[in-house]
Amino acid sequence: MKCPLILVLAGYGINCEYETAHAFNLPSVGGEAACVHVSDLIAQPQQLERFHILAIPGGFAFGDDIAAGIVLATKLRYRLERPLSKFLSDGKLVLGICNGFQVLVRLGILPAVTGVQWQQEATLTANDSGKFEDRWVHLRINPLCPAPVVQGIEQLYLPVRHGEGKFVPRDAAVLHTMQAHGQIAARYCGPDGTPAAYPWNPNGSVDDIAAVCDPSGRVFGLMPHPEAYVHYTHHPRWTREALPEEGMGVQLFRNAAAYARMHLV
Repeated sequence: MKCPLILVLAGYGINCEYETAHAFNLPSVGGEAACVHVSDLIAQPQQLERFHILAIPGGFAFGDDIAAGIVLATKLRYRLERPLSKFLSDGKLVLGICNGFQVLVRLGILPAVTGVQWQQEATLTANDSGKFEDRWVHLRINPLCPAPVVQGIEQLYLPVRHGEGKFVPRDAAVLHTMQAHGQIAARYCGPDGTPAAYPWNPNGSVDDIAAVCDPSGRVFGLMPHPEAYVHYTHHPRWTREALPEEGMGVQLFRNAAAYARMHLV
């Protein structure tokens, strides 16, 4: 059986590429990930064609100068718009984690409620707490979400580590469209799965939004870090609780790889 090929973007402050590639390369996931530097991709954009999934990992690309993700988003927009547009039109998957989510939102390919690419409809701005949040959070998955990445998942427990994670739609119309079409993939919640205020919503996101997808479900972004919980020893209470060996984050990568294997390979 062929493995789906995943391009994991690297360089200029992106610092979670190895963890993200590791998650895709797990035997239980079955992907084949390669870390590719932004400059190498710009120099040879045709290499993107052979991949089935593009992953933009977490980190602090370009030091989050100006605003989180905006410099990398601008670089991708003006140097790689054509190959990225083809990648999207070919029905391939795009995954943005934390800083990568910020990049996708600033690129305008998330949430893309109107179907128009490269038009920013939301932002991710400074946390309401006024500080960098480094904690574990509970997520409630929207069963109506079309994203293949979250299929079969009801709840997740994952770490966040960000200073600009508050999701704010451009206006009420964007929010209502996202709600109506299932584009809000995951919401922050309390341990019992019900809506809860800070610290369970660590940043003050509108409607407790933690993850979103585009109308097709194939472009997916989230603020928490699934690659940071792929083994039980990543859990903050692994020495005190009986936990499955596999961390909750693995299922997202497995779902992405399974979709690519079925539809793209």
